[in-house]
Amino acid sequence: VQLQASGGGFVQPGGSLRLTCVVSGRTFSGGTIAWFRQAPDKEREFVAALRENGQTYYANSVKGRFTISRDSARITASLQMNGLKPEDTAVYYCAARWPHTVQYYYANQYSYWGQGTLVTVSS
Repeated sequence: VQLQASGGGFVQPGGSLRLTCVVSGRTFSGGTIAWFRQAPDKEREFVAALRENGQTYYANSVKGRFTISRDSARITASLQMNGLKPEDTAVYYCAARWPHTVQYYYANQYSYWGQGTLVTVSS
C-alpha cells in the first residue's frame, strides 16, 4: 500500500487549499483514511478521518472549516481546507489503516503514511 499526498502551498489567512491523497495497492473497503498535521516543535496531531462507510471525524480546531471526502472510485481522499488560519501552518500527512478503529485520532494506530505536504498560512 502506498499513499501519495499533494496540494500544499502558501496561502493568506482566510484562503483555501485542497489536499489530495492517492491510495494505491488497496481500496478503502473496511478501512479508514485520515489526515494528521505536524507544526514545528509540536507533536503530530489528528485533523480529520473518513471511514469506508462514509462517517467522518474532525478535530475541534478544524470543524466547520475543513471537509474530508473521497472520490467515487475510492482511491483518492481529499481534504478541503477553507478559512485557513496561521495556526493551521504545518506539514500535513495522510494515513490509512485497515480495519477501522475507535482510536482513529491516534497517529500510532495507522500503518500506512504518505509523505508530508507543507501548508503555510501567512500574510
